[in-house]
Amino acid sequence: MNIDMPLSELKMYMGSSPKPEDFNEYWERGLLEVNQLSLDYELVPADIQTDVVECFHLYFIGVGGAKIHSKLVRPKNALVNGPGIVMFHGYSVDSGDWLDKIAYAANGFTVLALDCRGQGGLSEDNLTVKGTTLRGHIIRGIDDPNPDQFYYRQVFLDTVQTTRILMSLESVDPHRVGAFGISQGGALAIATAALQPTIKEVVAVYPFLSDYRRVWDMDINNSAYAEIAEYFRNFDPHHERDEEMFTKLGYIDFQNLAERIKARTLWVTGMIDPVCPPSSQFAAYNKIQSEKEILLYHEFAHEFLPHVSDKAFKRFLSL
Repeated sequence: MNIDMPLSELKMYMGSSPKPEDFNEYWERGLLEVNQLSLDYELVPADIQTDVVECFHLYFIGVGGAKIHSKLVRPKNALVNGPGIVMFHGYSVDSGDWLDKIAYAANGFTVLALDCRGQGGLSEDNLTVKGTTLRGHIIRGIDDPNPDQFYYRQVFLDTVQTTRILMSLESVDPHRVGAFGISQGGALAIATAALQPTIKEVVAVYPFLSDYRRVWDMDINNSAYAEIAEYFRNFDPHHERDEEMFTKLGYIDFQNLAERIKARTLWVTGMIDPVCPPSSQFAAYNKIQSEKEILLYHEFAHEFLPHVSDKAFKRFLSL
């Protein structure tokens, strides 16, 4: 039951997408922009509270002046220097229900869950770009002459600012923070740990946004990656700018960030995943230099994976 390479090849695979020569400078420039932003935020009490935790909507101003929303859940009367977790959601939806955050907060964690810009939550997307915005966020900004206009550049930087706000809270020890996400959220957890390397623990479940040429070569047209093929169909049907386009996408390909990670990492992969194929994931996983473990679900695709939430919880208890 293998839609991709044999496992022996996956363990050696390092990706097929090009990396821009100025990739490191690109992200250092982005981090400098975040460094200049305030860590101020607005708290609005949520309409759900419990006897043991308190829940808030948290708003801050991100890069480009967008108003960004997240959910904050923390223990009532929280002690200082407790553990914290940043959470990231899947493509097109939002930061989810309060319940999973409450479970963590009831055990002493302060949780901050980001809504990605312009998706299913409350965060603004005020990005104005030249070129098409049709069919999805990967290609949003690809035709703009300024690569700083990529949608996912802004979102990756939002994850850094979210993490820094969490780390600034009195209830959180900045050296005891983890990152957790599934699909798009898994990619954002990895990107966060790369761009904010003081993150200590990462759990990433079948992450999206990696090795774009590979997923195009595999004809992945049943999901958000389909927007890459749609772009070529509409704007470059003969692939005359193939190398240029895939190189430019390399700025927002998180496999190119993976070697920066310092955190202990648990990676979870469904081996028959037709949405985020295993090779696109191994391309990034194989570049991680820190302590890491990959958990393979051999008969599973891009779907509910049993016991993953429990395994993540046990990992984060070590913070």
